[in-house]
Amino acid sequence: MTWYAFACTFVDMKWKGASAKYRQDIARALTAATPAMLANERGKPDDLALRTAMRRWGFNTKQRDEASDDIADALRWLSANTRPVSALADDSVLVRALLDTATSRLDGKRAATSTVLRNKTILQSALDYGVELKLLPANPLKGIKWKAPKSSREVDRRSVVNHAQARALLTAVKAQYPSGKRLVAFFALMYYAGLRPEEVVNLRDHNVTLPPLVLNEKTGDREESEEWGELHFAKAAPFAGREWTDDGTLREERSLKHRADGHARPVPIPPALVRILREHLAAPYGRAADGRLFSGVRGGELPSITYRRVWAKARQDALTPEEAASPLARRVYDLRHACVSTWLNAGVAPTQVAEWAGHSVEVLLRIYAKCIVGQDEAAKRRIADALEED
Repeated sequence: MTWYAFACTFVDMKWKGASAKYRQDIARALTAATPAMLANERGKPDDLALRTAMRRWGFNTKQRDEASDDIADALRWLSANTRPVSALADDSVLVRALLDTATSRLDGKRAATSTVLRNKTILQSALDYGVELKLLPANPLKGIKWKAPKSSREVDRRSVVNHAQARALLTAVKAQYPSGKRLVAFFALMYYAGLRPEEVVNLRDHNVTLPPLVLNEKTGDREESEEWGELHFAKAAPFAGREWTDDGTLREERSLKHRADGHARPVPIPPALVRILREHLAAPYGRAADGRLFSGVRGGELPSITYRRVWAKARQDALTPEEAASPLARRVYDLRHACVSTWLNAGVAPTQVAEWAGHSVEVLLRIYAKCIVGQDEAAKRRIADALEED
């Protein structure tokens, strides 16, 4: 079996059980690796055309049979001009070339650490499948000495906004036309409740429980109390693209990250967020026909480009030139980091923070280690006290 035919077989085997995002990851990893398995260059299509044909059609079970004539020609060339998988069984030089190609950028330099680790894992899984199909006697990657790059997922403390900066950013969001007002609550849910963007996008009105308004006996009006509300949800909708989802939607509704199917996550809503959500729900755009809290200006799903563009403009308007040029809140996701950092620095137990944030305690403390302010000074004081006692 040729490498290309095998790669397609592996993609098809994984397709049904894989999320849309993981399907994309598999296609990218195999596209990166395949040049190492070319048998010759005669009649080879343009490099960009070949990569596009592999990534979007060849290594996509749903799209493969829908390829245009030009794409189909490129895939037929691949089918006829890749080495047999069995060539990897006794050629350590080829195995190393396959691994190096899969973990490198187009210019030959090593790819980003996350890409290296992801592509290596997918390649190893593919070759394990080759053993299962009896195309290989053993996984040849396991005989290669290879040092994995150091991976650090720690949050950069410089990216975390303080409360004054967060309020200024939300004010700058609200001032934008036409999408600003409808997105204030979107960003506030990340800053005050620590939600991921794909969780906010999929939030429905039945996921939100707000405390009742209290009666002002002097005026007879209903007013906000200082009580907390609660979010309770079990689904997220990460963006993937229509060609990777089963139903052709842009986003795939999935269980929460690090949660089993049907497992819900409760998150408290502080009074500041209660007020923002109540104002949002009372507005004409506050809920779509299906109950979603956030949708596009013309209805339908909220495009990620819309909220990213609004956020980029808010940073320019609310931050100083020095802050805007720094990592401070550069990504929308940094609002979630700011929230979790606030919880930890407020002294909330890590087990509770992990439950609210949807992490394990181990991952939580590893990621946010540098954002827990004051621990280094407290440690120094304890050491100084111990030395004075001695």
